[in-house]
Amino acid sequence: MKFGIERFLQDPALRAPLAGRRVALLAHPASVTRDLTHSLDALAALPDMQLTAAFGPQHGLRGDKQDNMVESPDYLDPRLGIPVFSLYGTVRRPTPAMMDSFDVLLVDLQDLGCRIYTFITTLRYVLEAAAQHGKSVWVLDRPNPAGRPVEGLTLREGWESFVGAGPMPMRHGMTMGELGHWFVATLGLQVNYHVIAMEGWQPGAAPGFGWPVERTWVNPSPNAANLSMARAYAGTVMLEGTTLSEGRGTTRPLELFGAPDLDARRLMDDMRRLAPQWLQGCVLRECFFEPTFHKHQGQLCAGVQIHVEDLKHYDHTAFKPWRLQALAFKALRLQAPNYPLWRDFAYEYEHDRLAIDLINGGPALREWVDNAAAMAADLDAIAEPDEAAWMETRKPFLLY
Repeated sequence: MKFGIERFLQDPALRAPLAGRRVALLAHPASVTRDLTHSLDALAALPDMQLTAAFGPQHGLRGDKQDNMVESPDYLDPRLGIPVFSLYGTVRRPTPAMMDSFDVLLVDLQDLGCRIYTFITTLRYVLEAAAQHGKSVWVLDRPNPAGRPVEGLTLREGWESFVGAGPMPMRHGMTMGELGHWFVATLGLQVNYHVIAMEGWQPGAAPGFGWPVERTWVNPSPNAANLSMARAYAGTVMLEGTTLSEGRGTTRPLELFGAPDLDARRLMDDMRRLAPQWLQGCVLRECFFEPTFHKHQGQLCAGVQIHVEDLKHYDHTAFKPWRLQALAFKALRLQAPNYPLWRDFAYEYEHDRLAIDLINGGPALREWVDNAAAMAADLDAIAEPDEAAWMETRKPFLLY
């Protein structure tokens, strides 16, 4: 198969509309070709390409920030001599001066298929800026490694944020190129938008179910270390809004969770008792870990690791990471009603709302966890209509 960047590089006819136009690239460390050349370098080597600027999202163009919510500066690319503007630094939206540096913006970002992953918010912001400034945006499309399944609550009106780009569920099941079409339609943008589609992507095919396993995995963000993380992320990302460790500071971040005072074995037993149907398609394992940084740094944590590697046990359509993680919160709350689960801190430029609510696009998940009388069927009752509605909403925008 071919990613959008490879088709763009190999076919001069696809590039012909850019003749004589100033081109910028929005990319990150996973923006590489099949031979692992960074897209910026590959584009710069084209004789017919006039590169005038580059942009980096959260964590930077080449990958300069390890921890979460750490800003990146603007700089001059030492090899190409062009400005590299940060869209996760002084600003999150491109400024008029940044927009003046190009005519067409190429977007080559590897997404993880989760609403909270900030690269899709950055895509929305550049589309809005392009509409305001009369610029063009082309997405060089890449796979959604989490595949097509949909899960989670739809973001409620008024809950938009940098981790909530629009009214979609947590696991949206679309590619960046497809989401761009949805943003243009949903926001009513008058913008020249174009997608260089992939060739041969089969999101329902084993063993990758969205990720072509013959391709090298490059971390799109520092803690997105592998396909297992991408599969679990739509659930484990909620841990960022809690006092439980999500495994930052370990070698398996966002595939496990825990805390020094957790009884992991009891937690798993209670999860199986409360909603065994939410634990299908994966294997849970009791584990112990000591984060070298971030929450519970230097403390031995008891935890649970979510395993989705072995195809004997992994079922792509049955695996429900969002419900699984919600169930862990529910089991812990029932065990210890006063456990200080929700972390109150400034999260992605928001200071007056709990992080767990921003992550879920509203308070419903937290309220379900905290309501001792609410059971699995009650969460299904609000999530399933959202999921079904999104499946219909996205249909006109699917390219594959």
